[in-house]
Amino acid sequence: MTSKSILNEKSMDFLEKYLNNAAPTGYEWTGQKLWMDYLKPYVDEFITDTYGTAVGVINPDAKYKVVIEGHADEISWYVNYISDNGLIYVIRNGGSDHQIAPSKVVNIHTKNGIVKGVFGWPAIHTRSRTNEEPPKPDNITIDVGAKDKAEVESMGIHVGCVITYPDEFHILNGDKFVCRALDNRMGGFMIAEVARLLKENNKTLPFGLYITNSVQEEIGLRGAEMITQTIKPNVAIVTDVTHDTTTPMIEMKKEGHLEIGKGPVVAYAPAVQQKLRDLITDTAEAKDIPFQRSALSRATGTDTDAFAYSNGGVASALISLPLRYMHTTVEMVHKSDVENVIKLIYETLLNIKDGDTFSYFE
Repeated sequence: MTSKSILNEKSMDFLEKYLNNAAPTGYEWTGQKLWMDYLKPYVDEFITDTYGTAVGVINPDAKYKVVIEGHADEISWYVNYISDNGLIYVIRNGGSDHQIAPSKVVNIHTKNGIVKGVFGWPAIHTRSRTNEEPPKPDNITIDVGAKDKAEVESMGIHVGCVITYPDEFHILNGDKFVCRALDNRMGGFMIAEVARLLKENNKTLPFGLYITNSVQEEIGLRGAEMITQTIKPNVAIVTDVTHDTTTPMIEMKKEGHLEIGKGPVVAYAPAVQQKLRDLITDTAEAKDIPFQRSALSRATGTDTDAFAYSNGGVASALISLPLRYMHTTVEMVHKSDVENVIKLIYETLLNIKDGDTFSYFE
């Protein structure tokens, strides 16, 4: 691997299209189709499942199987109740942040297409200064400009319609990627780039590689739980995002010190298999790839947990992309971190031996 940028014009065009497409939890298939179309030249075949997880496979006949994984879904809202005067109350689909909702434009997905709306909020002049009520899931509402419930329903809106934010990809100061759903559309992008580099650099792996873009992580790692039973991997390297802790109102003594621009974050946690993790950090040091470390109590809260504790135990590790403002519409990552996550996964794969059990007893 050279020191020059590994993100080319084609990959950046894909990233923008992939991020701008809505793929809320339970409705990931349009994004998965974009992802599969991009990945197709770099894999031998695809596996898909009932709920929409997509897997590109290199060397599908190999007995030893390695997964590299990200998750495809983004947080969203559901229509939960329509009032008589045409205001829409919502419930979460994943960990949507109610505090950022007021004044946001939304897309309501109906069978007839997108209906625009806004999360309204009382004007500052009308709110009590001594006892100001904060936004909460039970007091934020969407206004679609309808006079009553019947008019809302005539637009094709009903209970259960999914709601997303339309905020699109842009770049700040030349090297900061900003968008909603970087958590964790960036993971799917990065593992696809690993497959591209393997192909373009004519690398032959001694094992089957399963490039896995799982669904429904945001509501409990469900897609990973399902697909790991199908693949039955020997090794899983998961990539997700983690918090940059240098912005205001985050306590480093609790969350640790992690920063965008300082490299991928390697997790230390019970679900992370120590010998696999050591292979990752040794690889980073040998290849001069900067990295950070994070200690996680009990669960990692990522698909790592689903893979690690499946099929009698799968050697699993977590490489995270540091991110600012998680679960907002202005999530931010550093281009250099994106490239270094890709490099670290790529170089680690080249160091995995066919049949390696990562056993402590050999």
